[in-house]
Amino acid sequence: MKLLTADNVTLAFIGLGNMGQRIAQRLLDHGYQLFVYDRDIAKADPLAAQGAVVKKNILELARSADVILSCLTNDEVVRAVYTGTEGVFARARSGTLVLEMSTISPETSRELQRNGAGFGIEVLDVAISGSTPAAEAGILTLLIGGDRELFRAAEPIFQAVARQYFFLGGSGSGTAMKLVVNTLLGVGMQAIAEAVALGEKVGLDRQRLLEVLSKTAVIAPAHMGKLSRVANNDYSPQFPLRLMNKDFQLILNAAADMHLPMPATEAAFYVNAEELAHHKEEDFSAVLRRMEQFAGAADVQAASTAS
Repeated sequence: MKLLTADNVTLAFIGLGNMGQRIAQRLLDHGYQLFVYDRDIAKADPLAAQGAVVKKNILELARSADVILSCLTNDEVVRAVYTGTEGVFARARSGTLVLEMSTISPETSRELQRNGAGFGIEVLDVAISGSTPAAEAGILTLLIGGDRELFRAAEPIFQAVARQYFFLGGSGSGTAMKLVVNTLLGVGMQAIAEAVALGEKVGLDRQRLLEVLSKTAVIAPAHMGKLSRVANNDYSPQFPLRLMNKDFQLILNAAADMHLPMPATEAAFYVNAEELAHHKEEDFSAVLRRMEQFAGAADVQAASTAS
């Protein structure tokens, strides 16, 4: 199968949120002819200024491209975009390749692959690991499931947006690996939050604590950049709480299906949900502030009891 280069294929992109817009821009920067669509048409304006062709609806977009990429909010939105009489599968040409990049359940990925096959359309699940700055810089990690030959053909596209990409196996393998990765991401952030709260409670200076912690071997690269932002109480979203919350639910649902207990993940989900109730659009690192607030509430309660 031929390589899918800017010289021989046209691309379409559905979903121009924080990640999708940056990935689409990388594809434009690498010379791909690109059609774009988002329900919020204003999100397409920056890409249109760079040469993307904006489509008014999914019908127009699906008929236009050889390869369709999407980065959407959740399983329900993915199904709505691809299935049904107005969906991508019913409108795209036979032989179209779909690179579905949303964080969804492995079963939804497999369902999508089966549905696409009925229309002569191939689907790879291409899960994304990385933040919005990584997307902008083109240094994402991609986790891919589906047909190996299609994976090889799509490598030029992956190279335009990612520093590294991995083939995991059959359909659903990419999204399954994303759940594994985000388990560590979410639970790791909760562990950091608890450790920092403990350090403050036993009298360590917050700024010095965070500075020294960032120089130890126990902080993963994905969490490293959070510490300097947390030091300034900067919780502006790179990966919003609401998306981490959604991923926790996917993780715990998958674990429940397999009868696998995940007590640490359940605890991290609880704190994430507590913070989400107050600050929906802030970064998932805001669980650190939640733990500091828990610690402060404990001090108040102890003082009240003592009096």
